[in-house]
Amino acid sequence: MFSAKIKPFKGTKQVIELTAGTYTAVIAPFLGSNIMEMHEQSHKIDFFRHDESRSIEEIMENPVTYGFPTLLYPNRLAGGIMKCSDYSYTFPINDVEGNNHLHGFLHTREHEIVAAEETADAAIARTAYTYDEKDPFFSTFPVSFRAEYTFRLTDNGMFYSFTLTNLSDRQLPFGVCNHTAFNGPFVEGAKPLDARLYVTIGEKWPLVPVKNIPTLETAGLDNHDRQYLTGSMIPVEHNIDNDVYAAETATIDGKPFRGAILSDIASGTEVRYEVDENFRFWVIWNDHGDKGYFCPEPSTWMINAPNLPLPASESGYEELAPGETKTVSEHIYAVMR
Repeated sequence: MFSAKIKPFKGTKQVIELTAGTYTAVIAPFLGSNIMEMHEQSHKIDFFRHDESRSIEEIMENPVTYGFPTLLYPNRLAGGIMKCSDYSYTFPINDVEGNNHLHGFLHTREHEIVAAEETADAAIARTAYTYDEKDPFFSTFPVSFRAEYTFRLTDNGMFYSFTLTNLSDRQLPFGVCNHTAFNGPFVEGAKPLDARLYVTIGEKWPLVPVKNIPTLETAGLDNHDRQYLTGSMIPVEHNIDNDVYAAETATIDGKPFRGAILSDIASGTEVRYEVDENFRFWVIWNDHGDKGYFCPEPSTWMINAPNLPLPASESGYEELAPGETKTVSEHIYAVMR
């Protein structure tokens, strides 16, 4: 059964509810096209952090640590500066301790519903946001664009894509990340300490303390880091504070895999989070580890990429020319052993 329905949410907003076999998902256009909830019913998997008791105002106050938000621009810009090839922009400081601009603005905007539709093999939601002079941030960053989202739920989980199109006459920086807030544990009734995390990491990028921007020197992996590669990292109940790595592609079940695997060792249940090769880096964080969630965050560019004295081949910095379009994609699904 495949279903895509637009439904009211807490009286004043709308969400899109998708159903595909044993999967369900709730997309919140009013919250930057966040996947507010996603479940796999037969094995009682609750993928993303959510809280039904929060009001609309509370939800919109802190959208980054719930669900599946898409960030433009990801992570930190030191001093709020974004240096592009044709202009330099100064964003407001919203990370006062580190003197950075953090996470951009797209995830806080109310997006339009483009479509909610069913096909023979999927339930699909399409949303979009056109950024132009009507947006209050435009005086700071006068580079118009259109962001388009597709959420395709099938019997094999969620297929997500994000497309950015430069509508301006300036160069548009392309940097996107998902601040994916997975539940830990993610299986109903499971124990937090039975959760494990595997991530296809490469070399480590140490950060300057407090400022949390790259030192520009990469480092080898220590015993802590290697737990991601062995799938033995417990992602909650201890502090993971911005572990930053290059992203690599591994081989899982005989196929290329670039992403993260969440495991519940008691049940053998897995959640796989697969990303395309545009995602060059991982930032892993768990909000001190005591709140029941953790965030393996794939990013197309390194923290502070526009300002780093590094070639784009290392930092991941990228720009779209006027009229140019770029799409990234991800896949989230369960594997039952």
